[in-house]
Amino acid sequence: MTEPRLEQLFHQYQKAFMRYDLDQVASCYHLPCTLNTPEKVVLLTTPEDCQQEFSEIFAQLQQVATSDIIAKKASYSKVSEQVYLVCIDWDFIDGQGQVFADFAAIYHVLDINDSMKIVNVISHELDSSLTLESPLSW
Repeated sequence: MTEPRLEQLFHQYQKAFMRYDLDQVASCYHLPCTLNTPEKVVLLTTPEDCQQEFSEIFAQLQQVATSDIIAKKASYSKVSEQVYLVCIDWDFIDGQGQVFADFAAIYHVLDINDSMKIVNVISHELDSSLTLESPLSW
């Protein structure tokens, strides 16, 4: 039952990014949570924090006319009864059909109150991608 719930979470996440849907993206996260990139670490503690951070991300995606977001590889491992580790390799495609960003994102997902929520995401270069215990279907 775990795999379909994780897949549902990340399909929702991907679709929300494609539609620039702030509320839908925020609903994928547990607060507080952290977003980690090579440039910065962001702690989100309130819905307003989520709105602000993802508004900035969406502005960048709109600037390059993002036409698609593709999960190339996805896998997960169960860490405990409530925590899952998920790694997804993403390609972000611009308006000309070119990859403008590709990276591996490692997510810590909390299963709380029968709901899967992201509590931490760490973005890395693709050479840091992990292949975890079980594949996720895309």
